[in-house]
Amino acid sequence: MDVDDFLPISALQHLSYCPRQCALIHVERLWEDNVRTVEGKLLHERADEPGHERRAGVRTERALWLRSERLRLVGRADVVEFCREGAVERPHPVEYKRGLRGDFGHNELQLCAQAMALEEMLGVEVPKGALFYGKTRRRRDVVFDCSLRERTVLFAERLHAMVRDRLLPVAEPGPRCEHCSLRGLCMPEVSAGGEARAQRYLARLFSEQHGDGGEP
Repeated sequence: MDVDDFLPISALQHLSYCPRQCALIHVERLWEDNVRTVEGKLLHERADEPGHERRAGVRTERALWLRSERLRLVGRADVVEFCREGAVERPHPVEYKRGLRGDFGHNELQLCAQAMALEEMLGVEVPKGALFYGKTRRRRDVVFDCSLRERTVLFAERLHAMVRDRLLPVAEPGPRCEHCSLRGLCMPEVSAGGEARAQRYLARLFSEQHGDGGEP
């Protein structure tokens, strides 16, 4: 299988959160930072430095490269903890996130894909992992049950179809747009409602800049 056919594991989180955001990043190759994305990068700095340590019987690997032939996804796990269970060292992926716990399942897809890649690579079952939230400095355990695994496979298939067909979904404006670093590139107020809505939006911008009835 050609390596160019593989996509980033992190794209599953983008697709679940907002299909248009995902397409802008992974189809159109667009990106802009904001305060949230910069904070996220700072949180990942230590985890993104390759290395390992052993403490209290747990071997910890940071920035471990992963690859899943089944999902056709590649990426790096922030942290993988290997816990000794008899003769087996069972991996336990931990993904770092800057925000709070209310991610509505988006981050679980990314974490589950990491677990499925580890299972392929190491030939050992990975039943659970954890999400670490920078705001609260707390972990939340995630169990990789059948339902989550099925959703992960489904979203991987949707991701590949989107990139293959170069699809750019129409925007669906909502609260999530307020915090999206790509809002200026996406312009959800324009793209969501077609040409008539775009004209109204541009007219409103003109009015705000120059005053009602004003001249440029």
